[in-house]
Amino acid sequence: MTRENRPELRGEILVEVIRDEMVESVHHGHLLILDQAGKVIKSIGESNLLIYPRSAIKGIQSAAMVRAGLKLDAKELALVSASHAGSEQHLESAEKILASVGLDESSLKNTPDRPLGTKERRGWGDKAPSSLAANCSGKHAGMVATSKINGWDIESYKEPDHPLQLLIRAELEKLSGERIEKISVDGCGAPLFAISLQGLATSINNLVNSDDPIHDSIFQACRSFPEMVSGDGRIITESMRQIPNLFAKDGAEGVMIAAIRGKGTIVWKMSDGSQRGDWPLLAASLSHLGARLHFDQVPVYGDGRVVGEIRASKLASDVSR
Repeated sequence: MTRENRPELRGEILVEVIRDEMVESVHHGHLLILDQAGKVIKSIGESNLLIYPRSAIKGIQSAAMVRAGLKLDAKELALVSASHAGSEQHLESAEKILASVGLDESSLKNTPDRPLGTKERRGWGDKAPSSLAANCSGKHAGMVATSKINGWDIESYKEPDHPLQLLIRAELEKLSGERIEKISVDGCGAPLFAISLQGLATSINNLVNSDDPIHDSIFQACRSFPEMVSGDGRIITESMRQIPNLFAKDGAEGVMIAAIRGKGTIVWKMSDGSQRGDWPLLAASLSHLGARLHFDQVPVYGDGRVVGEIRASKLASDVSR
């Protein structure tokens, strides 16, 4: 095993942790904002940085499944594009996707887990983790169903050379304009394709502004059922509820995509994988596209009282740059 030194990963300060008006900690990262035509509005850090986009590209994976013949109601299609909280409606919808092709939970090969949402995980109690409860079960249910529809082997649907995964790779390459040369495995067990931050921004910008009816079906499904894409109180669901025509999705290790149809696209990658500054950083980023996200201050506590906040850095907030 080799250890790769990547000094370019550090990036610039995007988030600050303030305690009694002093910057106590910072989070570095890379941020890119494009207008509808793909022109750069703001660039911080390295736009050509190679990253694993993680769950931020689930909408693109869903598009490949629909292109391969997956037919679902909008609510279930939104779940295929989701990192869901694990509520009852999320689990029921995943089961419905499987049942539509005569299968059940036993066909899922994603890594078992407890629900992602705080409330949902608390309600899960001491029950054992399951593939159905894991936040990627909608995506995997879609993968299994697509494989069954096409007569592909459903036992090996996670393998990078499986027909479905080859189609997903091709969809991402077409939308990003990049050739994928590095492949890993995501936490859920599905293949993970590395692309640049610029490639991620381009792919999401193209997805959201596409005249392809398949791409539009993904956009409309997630817009119509934002609660299925994440969950009540979570940043993805709440931001899409607030802002018209916003399509948003987060990914593990500090990846975020957010695009407003007809206006532009935001992507970022936090160098340390942190997500604790997501709310203020998304609000600051959306301001560059003329949108305002309302959110509660992310507090910093001392002795049980609020003594500061987590906020976007001036570099990220400054609309003059």
